This record gives sequence, structure tokens and C-alpha cells, in this order.
Amino acid sequence: MSLDQVITSLIYLVSTFVVFLLGKWAFDKFNHRFDLHHELLKNDNFSLSLAVVGYYSGLIFALGGVLDGPSIGWIDDVFDILFYGFFAIILLNLAGIINEKLILSKFSIEDEIIRDQNAGAGAIAGGNYLASGLVVAGAIQGEGDLMTGIVFWLIGQAVLILVSRIYDLITPFDIHEQIEKDNVAVGVSFAGVLIAFGNIIRISIEGDFISWQQNLSEFAGFIVFGLVLLPVVRFITDKLLLPGEKLTDELVNQEKPNVGAGTIEAFSYIAASLLLGWVV
Repeated sequence: MSLDQVITSLIYLVSTFVVFLLGKWAFDKFNHRFDLHHELLKNDNFSLSLAVVGYYSGLIFALGGVLDGPSIGWIDDVFDILFYGFFAIILLNLAGIINEKLILSKFSIEDEIIRDQNAGAGAIAGGNYLASGLVVAGAIQGEGDLMTGIVFWLIGQAVLILVSRIYDLITPFDIHEQIEKDNVAVGVSFAGVLIAFGNIIRISIEGDFISWQQNLSEFAGFIVFGLVLLPVVRFITDKLLLPGEKLTDELVNQEKPNVGAGTIEAFSYIAASLLLGWVV
């Protein structure tokens, strides 16, 4: 690595740190009803830490979408990092609102995280942020204008809402009810579903924009395949990764839900999404 490359890399890192600090400020402003510093350091709110880690991870992936794009000179690259980083921050925080209003709509996710310190709710919030960051990464990576990226982000959010409904239908329990019962295992498994589909959406929309017909056709193909894969992965997890016990029983039908089983289910969804990206 030459001296010029080292200097350029440092400039890019400083630019991403600036965006990161702006993202922290925006998170505080969008969540002004509680004191982030007090909740994390004084109340030791583990649930909130899960949500925050998911938010920052989503921002990192979104910035990765910018950095992974074509380079046209360090000045233009820095402008893109700051410009698209700013919009990524807005979209991530809007995703948090969508999560509260449309995905977990039967209760206040903020109350669950702040008042009840519900780690299951925190896992879902973090998973949603991370999934949205993956969607943003795919939307802004490659050749295409900002409006195209925003449209694909909106479609991606609609898919995440749809997936949450379908997952609720294919499981023999009510997700909202289990989360309100502070069921961390269900929260972790559902977070895995969101992250997996965020990754599938990223795979389906990344690359150069060619035409709405071609790009949307590829997008639809990936999403349909992912939706078909969802119950298949759950069945495989139940029969192969957790033989001898029923996954549903481990998650909801015992006195203390098995968080380990929920983690394995989440891993299965995420692993399947990664394999899909590598083999297609």
C-alpha cells in the first residue's frame, strides 16, 4: 500500500466517523423521549443496547454500500460518503418508526424497550435497523440516482412488513403476544428473519440500475424465492438442527423460553440468505 493510498484511506475513515457521529446525534433526536446515555450507563438497559447496536450496524452496512461503489476520485468519494450517509441516517431512523407503527403495531416498542427493558423487543428493533441498513446498502451501491435508491428502499420496507405478516402466519403462536410476555427467544428468531430478508433485498437490488422492468423483475424473483424458503428453513431447523425436540415447544411452550433455540433459528435464516447470495 502506497503513501497516497494510506492517506486516502484515512480520509475515507474520517468521513465515515463524521457520518457515524451525525447518526448518533440523529438517533438521539428521533428518540428524544428518553436519555440514551442514562439508559445505557445508569439503567444498564440491555434491551436498548441491542437496538442501538443494530442501528449502528445498519449504518455501517449502509456506508459500506457507498464505499463499495465505483470510485471517481477521493473528493467526489468523500462527498458521496457524506451525502449518501446523511440520507442513510434519515432512512434508518424512518425504519425505526415503520417498525413501531407497522411491524410491531399492537404495542409501543419504545415502552417495551425503555420501561420494561424487554430484550426480545430490543432484538427485533436492532434486527429491523440492521435489515434496513442492508436495504440501504443495496439501494445506493452501484450506478443509479438518489430517487431510484429511495424507491427501492420503500419497496424493501414494504417487503419487510409483508415478511413480518407471513412469519406470524406460519408460526403457531402470536409474535406480538410472545414479545409482550418478554419472550427473548421469539424476539431473537424474528430478528433473524428481518436480517435475512434485509440481506435478500440487498442482494436483489445491488448493482447498476438498468431499467425498472429488469431490476424489478430480478427483485421480485429473489423475494418470491425467499418467501418460499422461509417455511422450508424453519422446517429444516426443526428437524435437522434441533432433532428430538419441537422448535415451537422450545420457543413458547416451556416455562423459560429457550433463547439458544431462537438464536439457532435466527442463524438458519441469515445463513440461508448468505448462501442464496453466493450461489445465485
